[in-house]
Amino acid sequence: MDALTSTALAELLGAAKAAKWQQLTACIERFYEMDQLWNKGFGQWLYEYKYRRGGKTLCTFYAKQDTATLLVVLGKAEREKFDRQREDFSESLLQLYDATESYHDGKWLWIPLDETLAENEVLALLKLKRRPNRK
Repeated sequence: MDALTSTALAELLGAAKAAKWQQLTACIERFYEMDQLWNKGFGQWLYEYKYRRGGKTLCTFYAKQDTATLLVVLGKAEREKFDRQREDFSESLLQLYDATESYHDGKWLWIPLDETLAENEVLALLKLKRRPNRK
């Protein structure tokens, strides 16, 4: 699947959410060298944009009309790290984390892309999964 242009992304999500998407993806790409895969979404989602390397997914963005979210799956080891670093995260992310059910393969955090989602908080969450491989 071809990448969405910034114009198409803004038409799909609205200017504010598209700007947040672009801000976060630029931040991830600044710190991580990963394969970037555009796919057709599943279920209600139109598009999926995945960061992956060595068969492991770092995170995935999902988009549909006027809505975007970031999926970060935390396995057992990452959940233990998160619990040790809870003070590093916002109250809204802590509430989302605590309300999210744990499955056999981890906690699936579906984080809405909105103006409250901070770049540094996303990086802190991703660092639980994998150390950045760019300086």
